[in-house]
Amino acid sequence: MRHFGHLAPEARRRLFHREPAVFTAESPAPILATALGATLYSPATRPTLADDVHKQAARGVVSMVLCLEDSIADADVPGAEANLVAQFADLAARAEAGEAEPPLLFIRVRDPEQIPDLVRRLGPAVRLLSGFVLPKFTEERGVPYLEALATAEARSGHRLFAMPVLESPELLHVETRTATLTGIAGTVDKYRDRVLALRLGVTDFCSAYGLRRPPDMTAYDVQIVASVIADVVNVLGRADGTGFTVTGPVWEYFRVQERMFKPQLRRSPFLGRAEELRASLIEHDMDGLLREIELDRANGLLGKTCIHPSHVLPVHALSVVSHEEYSDAKDILRPERDGGGVMRSAYTNKMNEVKPHRAWAERTLLRAEAFGVAAEDVGFVELLGEGLAV
Repeated sequence: MRHFGHLAPEARRRLFHREPAVFTAESPAPILATALGATLYSPATRPTLADDVHKQAARGVVSMVLCLEDSIADADVPGAEANLVAQFADLAARAEAGEAEPPLLFIRVRDPEQIPDLVRRLGPAVRLLSGFVLPKFTEERGVPYLEALATAEARSGHRLFAMPVLESPELLHVETRTATLTGIAGTVDKYRDRVLALRLGVTDFCSAYGLRRPPDMTAYDVQIVASVIADVVNVLGRADGTGFTVTGPVWEYFRVQERMFKPQLRRSPFLGRAEELRASLIEHDMDGLLREIELDRANGLLGKTCIHPSHVLPVHALSVVSHEEYSDAKDILRPERDGGGVMRSAYTNKMNEVKPHRAWAERTLLRAEAFGVAAEDVGFVELLGEGLAV
């Protein structure tokens, strides 16, 4: 699989200075964590789940979560589990018949006991499972999940990753936040080889205070949420080798609502090229999503939880490394500059300081491998427009 692999080869050659790399479910964890992109959630009760997975993969989705937790009613869990087993068998049969491999697939469970049970019931089709999403993760609740994952992996002989969701009230409340974060950090460090990424459950954070952000505001406009994101990145997203990939929060909106504030999407990137595209994005409340994706990356997050297919392309388009970013990163990481120093960028609009910017440059090149580098005259407008035209 590869990002933008659903585009025609000639379109990719036109859009990219360096095309996204091909990767598989067996690729190294750092590549997979970076390449998760827009992780699309789907209730595990859907009777056409195998068809849905292939349809979304054909539209550019590379990671999906099949949910047994909050998206389905308590009474539906046994049926949803049985449906998952049947749908994975269907996907495995299609793969053996020569159809394309599905995207990275994860199951969001409710309790640790589901992990070894589902792995056993999936049988040979477990090879299509990349891992499990672990809800309401803290040190106390997380250890049983991770132990169950390790047991299931050993019994199946198949590599399985964990994606803990940070969404518990203990993490939100200021009097317990530091201790909770410290406990989580120790737990995920102990199981570092199995933890692919950490996900933020911002909807649960808002719920604890009876809040819900409107579509013309981002998570960063809700100060109590923004403070948690900052502390999570502070403790768990460090670039010194101890950190993890932390993914961006879900965007809940996908239909037209009455707008109170002016659009957040500037006209200048669209002038003379795609004013109709800008109008369409605003009409469908996507300007708020685009703004939040940019703020995610500025605050140290990569990828995003998505609950609607229309959100996937904007996440991926804004994850592509610009030609300018790539030029700066390559300059900073030249071997002859290992000793440090400062120089003017090739674009002559900034100073690149080697030592302070090294970690940024390394992360940028990893993102370039996963999402590609845009051609010199290509921005997210062209990437969005090409993708929407497919």
